[in-house]
Amino acid sequence: MKAVVIEEPKKVSVEEVADPVPKANEAVVKVAACGICGTDIHVIRGEFAPTRYPIVPGHEFSGEVVAIGSDVSNLKVGDAVAVDPSLYCGHCRQCRLGRFNLCENWNAIGVGSANGACAELVAVPAANAFRLPTDIPRFWGALVEPLSCAVHGLDQVDLQVAGSYLIYGAGTMGLLLAQLAKDSGASQVDIIDTNPKRHPLAKKLAADRTAVSADELDQPQGWDVVIDATGVVRAIEDGLRRVSRGGTFLMFGVANADAMATFSPFRVYNDEIKIIGSMAVLHSFERALALLEKGVIDCEAMITNRFSHEEYSKAIDTFVGGGGLKVQVGPN
Repeated sequence: MKAVVIEEPKKVSVEEVADPVPKANEAVVKVAACGICGTDIHVIRGEFAPTRYPIVPGHEFSGEVVAIGSDVSNLKVGDAVAVDPSLYCGHCRQCRLGRFNLCENWNAIGVGSANGACAELVAVPAANAFRLPTDIPRFWGALVEPLSCAVHGLDQVDLQVAGSYLIYGAGTMGLLLAQLAKDSGASQVDIIDTNPKRHPLAKKLAADRTAVSADELDQPQGWDVVIDATGVVRAIEDGLRRVSRGGTFLMFGVANADAMATFSPFRVYNDEIKIIGSMAVLHSFERALALLEKGVIDCEAMITNRFSHEEYSKAIDTFVGGGGLKVQVGPN
């Protein structure tokens, strides 16, 4: 089969590789679409510690089951599925506590040591594959993984009906979070993005107000929930100043490992501000699929670019250059 292969950091090619054969508890999926996200960029650059090279990237994907192992009973050949890429050991302290996303031996399809879905075929644990509704395009299913990350992010927030939200970043994750917040009963969703070209779509999907800076918005009391979906230190520092008394700051965007941000410890104490993080997926994949099926997310608006495997470098350039929202690759 044809696959994108990262031989070593910064060395990417499209190659013919052996077709995967399912183990007893696995299924082989013919990939319909695979999304690109910031983690893939870190994998390409050699900045993601769990990655073992060479590797086929791709962890946001959907497709059709074309083979199953001898012990698989939850799937059949022909099923359309979305796949949770998370691979947990199940026996470390964090796993025993049910915090599988914090597994001390964390691994994942396409970003750890298991080959991913920037290929024609990919082998996955059958338990990680979830059937897609028959009435939605299969490439929409590749949105379930990023959506499940957003669902887990909002799980971290003490949601209150009619709360006010300020989100930094009108990229894929910021807009997914905004649509979820709106669907969960937010009375107000405001979005900050320094690129004003992103504002019209943000308003169409969920935003009540958009701006390039929070200074443009008249909200002296702050927002109940402030979410950073950028990982940019300047945005994080600004967002921490915008949280209302008793409010919550969600650190959702991925900053560089050595990044440092400054804030007022006294204000965190005095105003009882909660600062929380959100890492990957936890008990949220199936719920994300249900929300996608319900129509909470505008999939047509979110998926803006699709490329073939041969165009993988172009897809990466499009993503890095901010030329679209969710960029996908797939066969042909």
